[in-house]
Amino acid sequence: MARSLVDLLTEHADRQPDRTAYRFLVTGESDGEVRELSYRALAARSRAIAAWLQDRGLAGSRAMLLYPPGLEFVCGFLGCLAAGVTAVPGVPPQGRSDNRRALNRMRRLIDDADAGVVLGGRETIAALDGMAAHLPDLADVPRVATEDIPDEAAASWREPGVGEGDLAFLQYTSGSTSAPRGVMVTHGNLMDNERVLTRQMGHTPEILAEHANELFVSWLPVYHDMGLIAPVLNTFYLGATSTLFSPLHFLQRPDRWLTAVSRYRPYSSGGPNFAYELALKHATPAFVDGLDLSAWKLAFNGAEPVRPATLRRFADTFGPAGFRRDALYPCYGLAEATLMVSGGPVDAPPVLLDAAEAGRPRLDPADAAAVGCGRPGEGITVAVADPERKVELADGETGEIWVAGASVAKGYWRNAVATRETFRAAFAPGPDGTRREGRFLRTGDLGFLRGGELFVTGRLKDLMVLDGRNHYPQDLELAAESAHPALRPGCTAAFSVDGGAEGERPVLVAETEADMAGEAEKIADAVRAAVGDACGLPVHDVVLVRPGTIPKTSSGKIQRRATRTAYLGGTLAVLEAPVMS
Repeated sequence: MARSLVDLLTEHADRQPDRTAYRFLVTGESDGEVRELSYRALAARSRAIAAWLQDRGLAGSRAMLLYPPGLEFVCGFLGCLAAGVTAVPGVPPQGRSDNRRALNRMRRLIDDADAGVVLGGRETIAALDGMAAHLPDLADVPRVATEDIPDEAAASWREPGVGEGDLAFLQYTSGSTSAPRGVMVTHGNLMDNERVLTRQMGHTPEILAEHANELFVSWLPVYHDMGLIAPVLNTFYLGATSTLFSPLHFLQRPDRWLTAVSRYRPYSSGGPNFAYELALKHATPAFVDGLDLSAWKLAFNGAEPVRPATLRRFADTFGPAGFRRDALYPCYGLAEATLMVSGGPVDAPPVLLDAAEAGRPRLDPADAAAVGCGRPGEGITVAVADPERKVELADGETGEIWVAGASVAKGYWRNAVATRETFRAAFAPGPDGTRREGRFLRTGDLGFLRGGELFVTGRLKDLMVLDGRNHYPQDLELAAESAHPALRPGCTAAFSVDGGAEGERPVLVAETEADMAGEAEKIADAVRAAVGDACGLPVHDVVLVRPGTIPKTSSGKIQRRATRTAYLGGTLAVLEAPVMS
């Protein structure tokens, strides 16, 4: 039995050397240029990179991975694992002078990880070489374009002898509510979470055979936990085949996603809720008529709040193309638990609660108020705690989600204080003197359990207390976005500001189309009315901004605190002067 992904390099290369591991759609088009990588070639490239690292004494160090979308990232990542080097996936610089934020993040991660080497594609490495004169802190870090490492180097590869407790990679968090931190994922964490994901998603040998080993179609960023652990590494874990393409190509043309699903007929595909909204926005009748989604049996939805209306509209819109409502698969996970915590069951519709059951405002009378994210995977414990008293809450009570199990990561890289606060939580005795034993991960997410089903309601640090009541920003954002068709789905930020004698007051910042300036006042009035009706709140300020204004994490999550800072600092790209109440 394989103890790590390194063991699987040999196993897959021996058992199915000619099977395609990954295909990459170079232009994002299913009928365009396609590059493929067999398991034999994957093993050869990964071992060659591993040997190069070993020959230079880099075993035990960290390697920053800065690859553009493509197959070389997979070889680089597995090459690090096969060398006993800790991989650090990062976002490559684009070589543009206006890309300062991405460049600063890259520099910060290289410094924080104390990277001993940078691996990347030729263009990325050339760009870094050109920047080295202006970035003295990077000048002494070796850089290599791994395409230039010959396959023959694999001959000197040596088994790294990694154990379950050894670091496999550092997954830097998105930073939606804090500065990015490096989550220490061990080889044991990785193998356990691949086991959990496989069972939860129903990736059985029978399913693989039924789908001719076609497992995923994915445009998700591979430097983010969802895109890495699921489409990339679960494919490798199972020896299956998956189709990948660039996130940019998806954002440019969202129809490419479902076109690829229709063409390659995988069992699984998915993304955050906003991806389904984008797909709906581009779903013309002619496009739907040309699709065949009947083979798509698991459409996972996670990484951000799952919206009931999105699920309903997606199933209704793409049902004529063969998409089944039972394929919808809300799930929950986070980098600190490697990835997957809960999901499923497969072949069953999502669990929905109405407003009374969920304790949430009814934002749309036609839809439920909350979506279940399934039950915890085997070997994973989920509990809900009062975040202040640290006592376990009863079924149906909302609190902070705590997680325990072998998938929970080792902690934060070189941050003992944050590791102790986040990964070493313990329950206090309840009113009856009993308590749940063990150490838990504090996720920072709010939710509740109902009959074993997990419902996620928001982020603890984003929670707004207005007029003595708790309000989730997601509720205000959804109400606002439903107010007018010009507002972009998944591009609204809600937060509170000091209203003086009135106390904390809500503010909505929403992206709209650039040519809607003449309608700004009308749109703002519609937002006020919608939020007032749904949440019972008078809105202090509605600010309409140009597309791309609201800051987001690398995985597409709204950065509410960063938006609040920009709002207070007057740096938002406002469509028209703010409309004050």
